[in-house]
Amino acid sequence: MGLNDEQIQMQRIATEFAQKEFLPYMAEWDEKEYFAKETMQKAAQLGFGAIYVSEKYGGTGLTRLDSSIIFEALSRGCVSTTAYMSIHNMCAWMIEQFGSEEQKQHWIPSLASMEKFASYCLTEPGSGSDAASLATTARCDGDFYILNGSKAFISGGGDTDLYVIMVRTGSPGPKGISCILVEKDTPGLSFGKKEKKVGWNSQPTRAVILEDCKVPVSNRLGEEGQGFNIAMQGLNGGRINIASCSLGAAQASLELAANHLKVRKQFNKPLAEFQHNQFKLAQMATNLVASRLLVRKAASSLQQNLPDAVSLCSMAKLFATDQCFDIVNQALQMHGGYGYLKDYAVQQYLRDIRVHQILEGTNEIMQLIVSRDILQN
Repeated sequence: MGLNDEQIQMQRIATEFAQKEFLPYMAEWDEKEYFAKETMQKAAQLGFGAIYVSEKYGGTGLTRLDSSIIFEALSRGCVSTTAYMSIHNMCAWMIEQFGSEEQKQHWIPSLASMEKFASYCLTEPGSGSDAASLATTARCDGDFYILNGSKAFISGGGDTDLYVIMVRTGSPGPKGISCILVEKDTPGLSFGKKEKKVGWNSQPTRAVILEDCKVPVSNRLGEEGQGFNIAMQGLNGGRINIASCSLGAAQASLELAANHLKVRKQFNKPLAEFQHNQFKLAQMATNLVASRLLVRKAASSLQQNLPDAVSLCSMAKLFATDQCFDIVNQALQMHGGYGYLKDYAVQQYLRDIRVHQILEGTNEIMQLIVSRDILQN
């Protein structure tokens, strides 16, 4: 899909920011497991803290396609940091879309500036793909909810300021789920140990633990029983965002591989002169462009709220994250033994995007969503 002049300018700004503020520190943040809040706040000054939230509340007021372009560009500098920013953006959008006027005015400006950081809390130790079976409860007690339970694999957990938490307020199944905003330092809110991960090391991941955590009813997002719908609507955009992060990693890795093939010699000639490598590069580039087109098509469909939006978001996430992982893996192979060294960025792109095939709904669940849509129609 061709970009207009404004989108080309946004892409350039995001790319330059990523090259200057993310890429030189990518390996260090990974090694030291550093959550780069100050750098993300710089990104927020460019409008990247609440990209597709309206300007009325301090957001940037851009489209889903614009956000995909931005996240792809940023992830070339650091996938892990950009992926966290995409989750933060999703939380800000959920508050604008479903929150009260008071909630919007209270939270969105500080999320847009990234003065405050947000986390999305759906997954539990006992409910991953089967999200509707979640067991965390919120019992109404006058003007308060009393929350009990735990959430697993929460990006930013323990280091962020606001937790958008799906809880059970009613009967079993999706219709008994509500969404509640819980602020850090609320009594009864605590966190598990910081998880040691293969990738995504520049963002902390912890369990979120709720033990008789008392939260005002006014912190509920939307109506009781609306939480599962809120969570799924958030994830539709989240899937485009995470797929966009995979695109950035694949583009960067393709360029690294091409440069390596030009300078590395074996059998008295550059690796780029071997037809096998030429054909591999062609396949990688083709699959990358196909992935990008599908992601952008899905983003446009979601922006317009078209009937095929949910299915397209799932297709885009499924196809792009699978294809981009294969592209990065092939790029690593082209580097030979060097690709396995942490001195070379391609291995970090590989480690960081591997989880994109698992989170925001596993790629197996994406196939269920797509096939269900086909069979129902």
